Amino acid sequence: MVNIRLAKPDEQDILTEISFASKRYWDYPEEYFEIWKDELTITSGYIDKNIVYVVQWDEQIIAYFSIVFVPEDMQTKHVLVQKGWWLEHMFVLPEYIGKGIGRQMVRHMLKICGQKHIGRLNVFADPFAKGFYEKTGFNYVGEYPSSIAGRTVCLFEAGQLNRNTK
Repeated sequence: MVNIRLAKPDEQDILTEISFASKRYWDYPEEYFEIWKDELTITSGYIDKNIVYVVQWDEQIIAYFSIVFVPEDMQTKHVLVQKGWWLEHMFVLPEYIGKGIGRQMVRHMLKICGQKHIGRLNVFADPFAKGFYEKTGFNYVGEYPSSIAGRTVCLFEAGQLNRNTK
């Protein structure tokens, strides 16, 4: 049985493990993980500060997602991150990929956005996840440089989220 609930601050280690395991599913070179180390590491403070939900399957945490608010436009080395709500993380343990967990997470996420009056949600998605975001109703905006030289990420947005989401 799948259960989606708020993350607890002391679950930071399992969420970090899920981040790395999920990214490794795509066989990225190991040197990428050194670049992504800070981005993929979840702390208890991160859980306290942001909207973080975990997915449990028979009491085991198998996935999570996090929504963050960027209070003002922020220029990174390669891209302008616009003010607003962002889906920052959405990771599933590899052995659960393809079992509908991601779709359940998106439905729950949209419900939470409606409850919190979040009208638009942006996400910089891994290129391997492009099809998933298209299938779950996110609108493709374009390609943007990633933190890895010569690599891009896909920008998606979900708008009009305050509608009834069941």
